[in-house]
Amino acid sequence: MDGRTSRPLQNRVTPFGELIATPARGTLTGNRGRLHDHDRRISRRVVSSYRAWVTCLLEFRGRRRVVMAPDRYTELFFLDEATALAAGHRPCGECRRADYRRFKALWLAANRDQGLGGYALIGAIDRTLHRDRLGADGRQRTYLAELSSLPDGVFVVTQGGAEPLLYWRGHLAPWSPAGYGSSRPAQPDQRVTVLTPRSTSLTIAAGYVPAVHPSLGG
Repeated sequence: MDGRTSRPLQNRVTPFGELIATPARGTLTGNRGRLHDHDRRISRRVVSSYRAWVTCLLEFRGRRRVVMAPDRYTELFFLDEATALAAGHRPCGECRRADYRRFKALWLAANRDQGLGGYALIGAIDRTLHRDRLGADGRQRTYLAELSSLPDGVFVVTQGGAEPLLYWRGHLAPWSPAGYGSSRPAQPDQRVTVLTPRSTSLTIAAGYVPAVHPSLGG
C-alpha cells in the first residue's frame, strides 16, 4: 500500500508478467530491477540489462525495506510461486537457498540442450531464462502445447480464452490476485498457450514442484 494515498501500489505481478495495483496480499516478494520513478509510479515493465529476476520470502532475518524507495529496486509481490515462475522469475539464492539450489540443479538437468555445464553459474541461467521469458518486443514469450505434455504447476491460456489458468492435478484453476477460483477438469488433448517459460516448464517436469496458494485446496 502507498502510505501517502492509501491506494495500492502497482507492484503485484500476474502470470502474464504484468504489474497491477491490488489490495490483495501476496505470499512472496521479489524484484526485476528498478521499475518505478520518484513518485512510486511504474515507469517501465522491464529493465533490459537486468537478468536476475528473483522471488524472495516476505520476511528474512528481520530486514525491513521502504517499498519503492527512490533509486532502489522495485519490490514486487506474487500470489504464489507458480505465478512467479510463470512471470519468468526464479528462487532467490539467499533467502530461499534450498529452493534456489534445487531449482538450479533441475534447470541444468532439464535444459542440457542449452549447452551449459552442470557447474554453470546462475548468471548463465539468468541470461538464458531472460531470452526464454521475453520476446524481441519485450513482451512475454509463450508457446503452444497439449495439456498432456505439461507438468502440474504451469500456467496456460486456452484457445479463445484470455484468463490465466493454473494446470494442477488434472484440473485448470482460474487465477485472481486474491487466489484461485473453482477449478474444472482439463482435457488432456487440449491445445493451450503456455505462459510459464519453456525452460522453467521443463524444470518443473524434472521435479521442481512450485508452491501454490492455499485457495487451491489440497
